[in-house]
Amino acid sequence: MKRRSFLGSFGAGIASATVGGCGEPARLAALPEKRLDQGRFAGMPDDCRIVLDGSNDKLFGRIAFAALRREMAYAQRTGGTLSEASFLAISGGGENGAFGAGLLTGWTQLGTRPEFKGVTGVSTGALSAPFAFLGPDYDRELASVYTDSAVADIMTSRGVLRGLLGDSLYDSAPLLRTIRRFVTPALLAAIAREHTEKGRLLFVATTNLDVPVGVLWNMGSIAASGHARAADFFAEILLASASIPGILPPVMFDIEMGGERYQEMHVDGGTVAQMVLYPPSLGGDNLLYDASAASPGMIEALSRRPRRLYIIRNARPGADQETVPRNTMKIADRAIATLIQAQGLSDLYQLYVIAQRDGIDYNVAYIPQSFSEKLSGPFDQSYMRSLYSVGRDTMLSGSAWFSAPPGFNATPVHRLSLNGQRTSP
Repeated sequence: MKRRSFLGSFGAGIASATVGGCGEPARLAALPEKRLDQGRFAGMPDDCRIVLDGSNDKLFGRIAFAALRREMAYAQRTGGTLSEASFLAISGGGENGAFGAGLLTGWTQLGTRPEFKGVTGVSTGALSAPFAFLGPDYDRELASVYTDSAVADIMTSRGVLRGLLGDSLYDSAPLLRTIRRFVTPALLAAIAREHTEKGRLLFVATTNLDVPVGVLWNMGSIAASGHARAADFFAEILLASASIPGILPPVMFDIEMGGERYQEMHVDGGTVAQMVLYPPSLGGDNLLYDASAASPGMIEALSRRPRRLYIIRNARPGADQETVPRNTMKIADRAIATLIQAQGLSDLYQLYVIAQRDGIDYNVAYIPQSFSEKLSGPFDQSYMRSLYSVGRDTMLSGSAWFSAPPGFNATPVHRLSLNGQRTSP
């Protein structure tokens, strides 16, 4: 007998006790479990997404390999050489995304911001990622998202009863309009050029709640597809990545297989991971999938090219202490917040392990403990503007980056000594 979640049972109880109430929104069936990797999104390239359960590691390798070939061809055409490869991973965090936006614009002002080989974004980080990918020319749009937006630009209430009986408490139509306002033909064309000509990669993470599993969407490939729905699909993926389950409605993606239509339910990428670069199951054997197509220069770039990872964690490393009331909703809310906090820290450690394995220089920035301002409500504009300034000032002060996750002591135990003599652990 399958377990039923408390909230699921609670919702079912309300529905059965409500006479004449509206039912849950209809949907098509999910893909059959044994055929999860065979579905296709109409008109979209086969490399438009990677499932983060290890099953698509070879596909990820082909994407990375092909991108490197494009990058090397671009360098040859322009008389340049392959320089250090810098990667950026931007985490979730809701309103706290203002910190990352301030950090990036401050980085521009500092004059040391690299052109990233690859950018990944989760949740609020997904909303920042296209601007971060395109660089300083889009700093104004990035800043506007986090300093000019208010709750009315993000969501509207559906009412308690409709929210409990539907698929979310709030409607995300305002957020989709906001996203579409920024996902212009010019932005899409710019991302497509960087992807096609320079081999740069832009990924956004969502969670396929039907499986459940994390998914990385290859946004550059989608932008370059030339499909009539590319802009809409691009915007819907950004919306899905930021759609907090239960708060904002899931995004349903249509998928076809064998002449049959199915749907996948996608929600906030932070449901699986607060930040992601690539899964730890991805190794060198996945990258070099076709040795015959690789030149010596390509092998050199794959194995010895200097690489640097920058992570923007849109959160503080610790939470504020408070006296939690003996109230069911308060206890549940505090527990969920603690779980998200712990998950984010675990993700930082996973990326640290990957970086150590693959010889990538690790750098992480997070909201300083000194920032103590409280939200007065969802997407409080005053709070976001203050946090934006903190991010910018942290970067300009030269104190943004740390070389290890919060709480990690890099001194090995075997270096412990007694009276100057090294001892065994």
